[in-house]
Amino acid sequence: MRALALYGAVGSLVLSALAAGPSDAADPAGRLAPLITPEGQGTVIAAARAASSGISFGACPSVEDLPSYAECGSVTVPLDYARPLGRQIRLTVSRARATGAPAQRQGSLVYNPGGPGGSGMYFPMASEVPEWKRIAAAYDMVGYAPRGVGRSAPLSCQDPGDFTKAPTQAPTEPSVSYKLERIARAKAYAQGCARNAGAALRHYNSLNNARDLEVLRAALHEDRLTFIGASYGTYLGALHAALFPRHVRRMVLDSAVDPSPAKIWYRNNLDQSLAFEGRWADFRAWVARHDRTYGLGPTPAAVQHSYEVARARLAHEPAGGKVGPGQLQRAYLQAGYFDSYWPRRAYALSEYLKDNSRPLVALAAPDPDEAVEEENGNAVYTAVQCNDAPWPTDWKIWDRDNTALARRAPFETWANVWMNLPCAYWPAPRQRPLDVRIGPGVVPPLLILAAERDGATPYAGALELHRRLGGSVLVTERNAGSHGIAGRDNACVNAHLEAYLLEGRTPVRRASCAPHPQPDPVSLEQRTAERSLPPTV
Repeated sequence: MRALALYGAVGSLVLSALAAGPSDAADPAGRLAPLITPEGQGTVIAAARAASSGISFGACPSVEDLPSYAECGSVTVPLDYARPLGRQIRLTVSRARATGAPAQRQGSLVYNPGGPGGSGMYFPMASEVPEWKRIAAAYDMVGYAPRGVGRSAPLSCQDPGDFTKAPTQAPTEPSVSYKLERIARAKAYAQGCARNAGAALRHYNSLNNARDLEVLRAALHEDRLTFIGASYGTYLGALHAALFPRHVRRMVLDSAVDPSPAKIWYRNNLDQSLAFEGRWADFRAWVARHDRTYGLGPTPAAVQHSYEVARARLAHEPAGGKVGPGQLQRAYLQAGYFDSYWPRRAYALSEYLKDNSRPLVALAAPDPDEAVEEENGNAVYTAVQCNDAPWPTDWKIWDRDNTALARRAPFETWANVWMNLPCAYWPAPRQRPLDVRIGPGVVPPLLILAAERDGATPYAGALELHRRLGGSVLVTERNAGSHGIAGRDNACVNAHLEAYLLEGRTPVRRASCAPHPQPDPVSLEQRTAERSLPPTV
């Protein structure tokens, strides 16, 4: 506490806040424990400063590509919360004001889309989506770009052109020489992160993301946070609730990450690769049911054969000179996230095998205009995951675990390895993950949403998060697998979402919803429109 005396007026605010709080003896749940660390004290200082200055919202810069009703601003946070008066960084923030009457307004609803590395700056546009309109009438819809993302002290580890270079291979049984090549690339990528970020690299982590969220809450002049996080955003929300329980109002945790310290992040990625195999099977089963439309085979095995034929052909002659097996695998991995993506992917594969490569090129070829954003997102993803927790540093462990897993789950396993392998050679210090546990009554009930067949965040993670967050409520979309189910196409899920955010009502402990309808196959009109595309060079 001695250092706080150096912090002038802001320090006085902090000392007052700490003095007004209950003692540890009156705090059996340990809710004040985060404040006794240097980072905890630094967060209080940064939040007090942000509450004093607020956010000056104005017109959004054109680079954000937001509609005229959206407003943009920034919030200043410490790079290192242990040194709150040291180097500062700015996080960009967006907002659409609540559309309802002033008496209807309930405050700000802050959104994080996950990643890590995703930007929520687009969230104000949700106010125009029918499923979100009642919520948007009651809340300011607030998005932001977390540290490292977009214009928020951006992080980069590699030249964007090199990162998106195509075509690439994607062997499901990689050779020894290919593995050695990928190890060398992973080492170079980790070194690029360290070279570009320098000493700041270690400060891109989940605990700092949660502290940033607390400072954003204060800057918005909200006494307590109302938050919706998807995917990795659920882990971020859980961390915030564990660190700052008194400042939680309502939280929606959509498509939950397993927060167990032993799972962060190496084993969560193993679980994800296995779960994606199930979603890949779901896609193939749907395509087989619509064989009259796509002609890719009447069984899932036949559809797999069609995919393998395309993959082999692309390895020999990339489509449009840009789509090889790596781009094919990446495009079809997206089918595991959203089944609304299924028709276009089935159609593109069908047309490619009929010697019309234009739909596949349009779907899977890298877009040079998106290269900077893609590389930036991957750099932040890598930095956060590598900094958050210990990873195996011996390639033999990765090789052993994933060779065994690939026998059961060949579709994503090795691609997932190559994405995360820089963490084996990471130069920055690793943290120990926070053991997220919150007792009943410590925070208001938190709402967890999960699809039973989610590939990106397997359902077992939602069950574990529910177990760890005392008093939380779990709503499950049964026999469905879309990733991120809030405000989408399930009326039952949306009813629970609205009841919670608008009225604070939840089921007692758990509730289930029937699955949303699977998509219709692509229509003849859509196929005709795709065929009218100009030839691909």
